[in-house]
Amino acid sequence: MSDPVSVELLARLQPLASLGAEGLGDLLALCRTHHFARGTDPFRADDWAGQMVYLVQGQILASMPDGTNRVLVGGHELASSPLARGGKLPTKTQAITDITLLSLEEDKLDILLTWNQLAAPVADTADGADTTDWRRMSGMFALDNLTIGVFASLPPANIQALLAKFSRLPVKRGDTIIKQGDQGDYYYLIESGRCKVTRKVAGSSIELAEIKEGNAFGEEALVADTARNATVVMKTDGVLLRLSKEDFNELLRAPLLQRANALEAAKRVSCGAIWIDVRFAAEYRSDGFAGALNIPLDDIRQAVAALDPEKEYIVYCQTGRRSSAAAFLLSQRGFNAALLEGGMRAYAGAMESVQ
Repeated sequence: MSDPVSVELLARLQPLASLGAEGLGDLLALCRTHHFARGTDPFRADDWAGQMVYLVQGQILASMPDGTNRVLVGGHELASSPLARGGKLPTKTQAITDITLLSLEEDKLDILLTWNQLAAPVADTADGADTTDWRRMSGMFALDNLTIGVFASLPPANIQALLAKFSRLPVKRGDTIIKQGDQGDYYYLIESGRCKVTRKVAGSSIELAEIKEGNAFGEEALVADTARNATVVMKTDGVLLRLSKEDFNELLRAPLLQRANALEAAKRVSCGAIWIDVRFAAEYRSDGFAGALNIPLDDIRQAVAALDPEKEYIVYCQTGRRSSAAAFLLSQRGFNAALLEGGMRAYAGAMESVQ
């Protein structure tokens, strides 16, 4: 029996159909197919906790929790709704023919559905002449962005307020968006186009990265309240989405930046959390915490690939300024990371007081 999963199939299932072709394309990565032979009871054979389950091929007899019995046929309209969801399973099933079930994680699907429903076109101008249809932004609404990226931990109550605060900024190739040394004023998302990130070191300009549709930039200076540490220039024409510092702090920074005081941080580390020292290597060698990973702030973006997403991290520096930016960067990439409040100074004082 072949795996029948496709965008066309998902578009026939409810409530998946509301996501549109691009959203359904992302959803394919979440889907799993399960094959069962005629006469078996698939809901006794596997653990379906946290899964949405659909019949997509074959016929099944299902005894439902309300006492009714149903014969469902994969591909028929009556099978477009999930056979199981939210932990509610049929009390008994029997495969009339060989069957194929499709399952996907309900929590991740719920995140996508929530954003899709709240992301109706938002007017950029008072007369509504220019609007952003967020649902068409394949980069921003990519599955990774919504489930493990910058928006994954955002409270749903913040979503509409956040989208309404962004403004669209058409840009041309060669435009300088951020200049090294300037004060931070905006946070940016790339709706379309590509940018290059450069930094002047000893009088020479070094290209650090190229960023593209769906990526964000400009957060470090806003979180740490410092000057821009790099220059960002458009490599192509494009459109940016811009959020003011005030709105960024209220709607993104506050809910995403986790904090831990000295005693709480020490407790978490004793239970398995890992210190990350974001100072320069020379500073770390001088007085870094035992067992800490040394990842300077400048390298934090490149280092995330080597970190374990299952671990908890406590991020520190001398005062908390650099580590606040690093903790935010990690959090918006889906890591369980917290800022050591007050940095090493506060930690030293707290440890002395409990001795």
